[in-house]
Amino acid sequence: MDDRTPEVAASGFTDHVLVCTTDRDEHACCGDAGAEAVLTAVKQWLRERDVFWSNVHVAETSCLGLCSETGTGVVLQPRGRWYAGVTPEEVPDLLAEEFGPEVDRLGAGVAVE
Repeated sequence: MDDRTPEVAASGFTDHVLVCTTDRDEHACCGDAGAEAVLTAVKQWLRERDVFWSNVHVAETSCLGLCSETGTGVVLQPRGRWYAGVTPEEVPDLLAEEFGPEVDRLGAGVAVE
């Protein structure tokens, strides 16, 4: 095992956006509720502010346990913020609320030693 925490912190990385893209047949799932469009909207918002893959990493995930027919599950870490039913249209307001309109509130909850 290689603990790369100091290296990652030194690179400026502070936040992680997890977007569920699970696709199932039997139950409501993010994959059927616009997950790809939500993922694209997250990346676009971060790119427009020049923080995508620098300060903020985005990961496509399997089930986060936030299943909904109306939208996608999105988790912001290390903030511990969990959102269900997120639509692409809601992404800009969600990220602006969490990170600040000009991403001036990155790193909330980060504890690196």
